[in-house]
Amino acid sequence: MPQIIPVTDAHDPRIADYRDVRERDLVGRQGRFMAEGEVVLRLLAGCLNMEQGGGSRAGHRLCSLLLSEAQAARLADVVEAFGADFPVYVAPQMVMDALVGFHIHRGILGIGEAAAPVAADDLLAGLGERALVVGVVGLTNHDNMGGIFRNAAAFGADAVLLDTTCCDPLYRKAIRVSVGASLVVPFARVDSGGEMIACMEQAGLEVISLSPSGSERLSALARPARAGALFGTEGPGLPAHVMARTRTVAIPMAAGFDSLNVATTSGIVLHHLAG
Repeated sequence: MPQIIPVTDAHDPRIADYRDVRERDLVGRQGRFMAEGEVVLRLLAGCLNMEQGGGSRAGHRLCSLLLSEAQAARLADVVEAFGADFPVYVAPQMVMDALVGFHIHRGILGIGEAAAPVAADDLLAGLGERALVVGVVGLTNHDNMGGIFRNAAAFGADAVLLDTTCCDPLYRKAIRVSVGASLVVPFARVDSGGEMIACMEQAGLEVISLSPSGSERLSALARPARAGALFGTEGPGLPAHVMARTRTVAIPMAAGFDSLNVATTSGIVLHHLAG
């Protein structure tokens, strides 16, 4: 059974990692992440490999949970999945609110340790004969980042590559929007879109760039056995030099409208490629 630890004081040093949640997110968590909500917790309970010390297939590890008293009672079956001696702090709702700095109505938080960064070449080296990799360039919106990871998980993408200008997929909001997918789908960073293409090509992936100005329609695209799909930021999209080196694909729009939200685009494209 996990170690259930009652907490009655918001200043208890054992739960200092959960204090002032919003401010902590703004300054960074120094290699840690915060998971939030029941959907994320249930995903982690199902996906974490407890025989490997609580690590997910992406290498991230949950270290502890903080639950309101009501949630602790309701989610007892889920909590059991985290194994013996796993610390589960349980606090009254008022104490939990005072600790995190706002009304945390979900009553479910977890602190985890992010995996050590992995090189993109190493991440792609283990792909099978059929592979699907997502590439993201210049994306700084955490909602869109979370949406892309959620779609990547839903449609079976093997990995995600991010350039160095992209925001952190382990930011609390990105994890929440991804419903935990950014903790499950492995990812690596590269210096630029050009390096991303080179890594994908070296791994034997056919690289496809999504753009309203793409030369092919998505509906006519046959799914390559090993595919890499690149997505750019809202507005500017992918840089011209990136698209010039790849196969460009567009999703046709109604007259007078030329683009979709990038997370929505990724869902449509990955559904097509997964099929």
